[in-house]
Order: sequence, then structure tokens, then C-alpha cells
Amino acid sequence: MRTKKVLGITAGLAAALLVAGCSGGGGSGDGDGSQDQHVTLWLYPILADEAAHKAHWDQVVEDFTADHPEITVDYEIFPWANRDEALQTAIAAKTGPDLVYLIPDQLAAYQDAIEPIGPYLSDERKSDLLDNVMESVTLDGELMGAPMLTSALPLLCDGQVFEAAGLTEYPETWDDVLEIAPQLSEQGLYTISYSAYPEMTLNQSFYPLLWQAGGSIYSEDGSSVGFNEEPGVEALSFLTELAEQDALVPDALTTNVPMEQTAIAQHKVACTWNHSVAEVQPFWDDIHVVAPLKDKESVAYGTVGSLAMLTGAQDKEAAAAFAEYATGEDVVVPYLTQAGFFSALKSTGELYADDPVLSAVEATIPSTTVGELNTSSRELMGVLVPEIQAALLGQKSAQEALDAAAAAAEPLLAK
Repeated sequence: MRTKKVLGITAGLAAALLVAGCSGGGGSGDGDGSQDQHVTLWLYPILADEAAHKAHWDQVVEDFTADHPEITVDYEIFPWANRDEALQTAIAAKTGPDLVYLIPDQLAAYQDAIEPIGPYLSDERKSDLLDNVMESVTLDGELMGAPMLTSALPLLCDGQVFEAAGLTEYPETWDDVLEIAPQLSEQGLYTISYSAYPEMTLNQSFYPLLWQAGGSIYSEDGSSVGFNEEPGVEALSFLTELAEQDALVPDALTTNVPMEQTAIAQHKVACTWNHSVAEVQPFWDDIHVVAPLKDKESVAYGTVGSLAMLTGAQDKEAAAAFAEYATGEDVVVPYLTQAGFFSALKSTGELYADDPVLSAVEATIPSTTVGELNTSSRELMGVLVPEIQAALLGQKSAQEALDAAAAAAEPLLAK
């Protein structure tokens, strides 16, 4: 067994090493099950504890190679920052890894460089995937990654704020939110912390509202956007109405500040769907997990992390064998419970039955989605985010903002 680790390197250095061929992808075998097969793997710090993260993957590689002595597995751990730039450089230079951890919108963005992994995985594994997980990693009918984790971002409410405001019912619908907003505002409290600063992903902010209104990011065939149709306008109008009532945290509309400096940490915010339990738990002693808000539908965003195989992998059978092993029940359960994520597999059952907060979040997993996947997904956010922000700052109407974003998105869809 050989393992290696790269931590904390800059994206520029990573790219330089990749171009120089110092972190070569692909194996040394011919992919036919011969000896001396080689699998390279790129990961990111799912576990905040660096030592624990490395210990997990060291053990996974050791256990796998004990049963597969003909396969050598090398892994590297890169920082989250600038990970796409480093991967793009590696793919272009043909020095990418065999396997890489990707989330669904990355699967779409790198689709041409990804080898569909479905034909290599066992039928037993594929049938064990949760239905919405299977859907989230399937593009053009092909399974693009071996899922290893899921997440969910339902509505989280601060019980201390509700008690201080004299509120006893937690909101379940948009109308419920609008109903409690005046009472909270009168007491100098905010109803929702909605993050609209440029770096915030729309997956965790605007898109859940769009889906709750019955809308979609794209048209059915993906040839045009759908967010500026009636459901999108309703979703953004819901937010602008809250902003006009001083029910949204003003700083969160323009700035990303450390959590300890936010209104959330100061018990001035009633609810959020932009944040996870792990983010609010250090500050909230009384967390209430509410089902995803509902307008026409009750739905929240939840990501799916997968090991995807690049087309440049030479030992594809070996790479897929490792991916299936590393994402199996026995391997992922201790990993997930350390990290606070949830399982992509039906067979694992409840992971957090003894934790009232996480078990409540876990129960919402079937109500989560990653939304529609398109090669322009990430670029599209770049034109939509500033227009949503403009509407929330009172500079444009909801329709004007979404129409402007739709016009700016046309060149992206024409690629």
C-alpha cells in the first residue's frame, strides 16, 4: 500500500504540479484485470479534523488493498478553495486522477470528462441507492458517480427567539412566515437570515424557494431558463416582501461575515434554511428542525457527494472496485457520523436515532433535491446572484431582476 497526502497547498501550486506531471492520474495497467494496477484519488476535507480524515482514508486504502494486493491506491487531499480551477487544469493537461470527489453540479460541468460508473458498479449497490440520490447523480440516463453521502437543509428555527417573541407555532408555509414577520420585526428580531452575498450558492438560498413554488431553473429540455416564469417571480417576491418588512437580516444580503458575528449567533434570527445544524449548533441551545417550507411543494436542497471516475483512468475496473468499496455501508457509516452527514444508501437505516436534532434532519432526506443539472449550472449562478441581490435591495422589481438574469444567461445556454 502507498498513500500520500497533500494538504493546504495553493491552487496555483497544485496546478503547477499537475501540469508538470508530478501528480499524474491514470494507472499503469491496461484495464483488463492484470497485475500492478494503479488507482489515484482526489479528496477534500469532509472531516474538519485533518488527522481523523487522513486516518479514515489510510484505513480504507489499507483494508481494500489487503483484499486486492494487485491494486495500488494513492490518494491526495486538497483544500476546498479553488478546487475547480485545479481540477480543470489537471483534466486539460491529462494529469487528472482516476477518481475524484464531486457533487452533482460538478458532475454536470465535467460530464464530458467523466466515465459513467454505472456499468462498473454491482446491481446490488445500485439498487441500494436512495431514489432521489440515484436521480441526483444520473445524467442522460447514465450513473455518473458512486454516492457516499447526502445532506439536507430544512428550515431550522431558534427556540430561544420564538420564546422571547411569545410565539409558540413554528412556520410550515410561506404564509406562516409572512404572518409572524411583523411580530418579530416589532421586537427588533429578524424572521429569516437569507444570504444574498455574491459567494453564496443559490442551491442553499434562492433555488429551494423556486422549487417550493413549483418552478424550475431550466426549461424541461434545458434549452432555456425557467426561473423568470411565474413561480420564480413568486419566490423572489416572497423574499422582497420580507425585506420590505425588515424581516431579513440586512448584513446577510451583501456580506459574508464570520458566524460568531452574525445575528444568528446573537439570537436575533428566528429561522434559516441557508445554514446547517453544524453551523448553528455552537450558538443555538434550542434548535427546532421544521420540514422544508411549503408554497406548492415542501422541498429543500440536499447535496450528494460521489466518487466519480474520469475518462482518463486506465485501470477503470480497479478504480470502480475501489469506489464501490469506499462508498459501501461498512466504510461510510463511521465516516458520516463523524462528519454529521447522512447516508446515500437504503441499507444503512437511521444513523442518528439517538440525536433528536440530526434525526429530525435525517427524516427530511427524501424531501431534498439537487435540482436540475446542466453544464451551465455554476455559470448561471454568476448572472442570477447579482440580480436577486438587486431586487432585495429595492433596486429592481422581482420580474425585472429575473428577466435581466435570463437575458444574461442566453450566451451560457448557447455554448
